[in-house]
Amino acid sequence: MIQVISNPKAKIMNSVENQNKETKEQVDRSGRYLTFLLGDQSYGISVLKVREIIQIQPITKVPRTPDYMKGVINLRGKVIPVADLRIRFGFNSAAVDERTCIVVVLLELPDGREALTGLIVDAVEEVMQIGNEVIEDAPGFSDSTVSVEYMSGMAKVGDSVKMLLDIDRVISTNTVAEIIGE
Repeated sequence: MIQVISNPKAKIMNSVENQNKETKEQVDRSGRYLTFLLGDQSYGISVLKVREIIQIQPITKVPRTPDYMKGVINLRGKVIPVADLRIRFGFNSAAVDERTCIVVVLLELPDGREALTGLIVDAVEEVMQIGNEVIEDAPGFSDSTVSVEYMSGMAKVGDSVKMLLDIDRVISTNTVAEIIGE
């Protein structure tokens, strides 16, 4: 029996569109995010990655690490690497003030283990629920100097945009593993 397809191109296009919809729907980025400032820009990371927020404290420098890795701190007897997100993102460093803090996050190392790492931020804003409906993919830029590989999306909140970070991609987990000696 021969089956007649009235519009094979339309059928293929519908199949591709349905597959794309399913792929987008499978990526659920909704959840609670800790938002913080670097300069006047707001960023967010999943609260599932955040362990605590602490005041800036003395940081011991570690030789031969990337510029953004400021060194290590002693957090209740545990050595924690600390990264400055301003420097990581190519911003000018800023003076430390009473709002500057370290957000301690749990990173996944390349071998599957986890390690605590501190992130220096200008100020913590709030923890907020962000729904999938307000999160868009990071835009693609044709300029190769613009990198969006660290972003898991961009959330439209009120009149502002909060850049949602994939923190495991922001910080070099290989460097963290070397610093903590594991």
